[in-house]
Amino acid sequence: MICAYILKCKDGTYYVGSTDNLERRLKQHLNGWSKYTKNRLPVKLVFAKEFNILAEARKYEYFLKRQRNKDFYNKLISGAIV
Repeated sequence: MICAYILKCKDGTYYVGSTDNLERRLKQHLNGWSKYTKNRLPVKLVFAKEFNILAEARKYEYFLKRQRNKDFYNKLISGAIV
């Protein structure tokens, strides 16, 4: 599954990423293979949006990273923003 995703870390921060294999990437995060999430385990997948091509997912990831706003992420996760 090609998607952009958001993880919530144990310290309350969010990690935004994109991948062509969400299951594999989530396992990598949970096993400490990601520099950012490694010291913030456990992490929880809280949002994922599917795309047809990886370039679209990366573009959406970039959009999400530019938001840098927990309120925006919380609204997106709760479904208040589509």
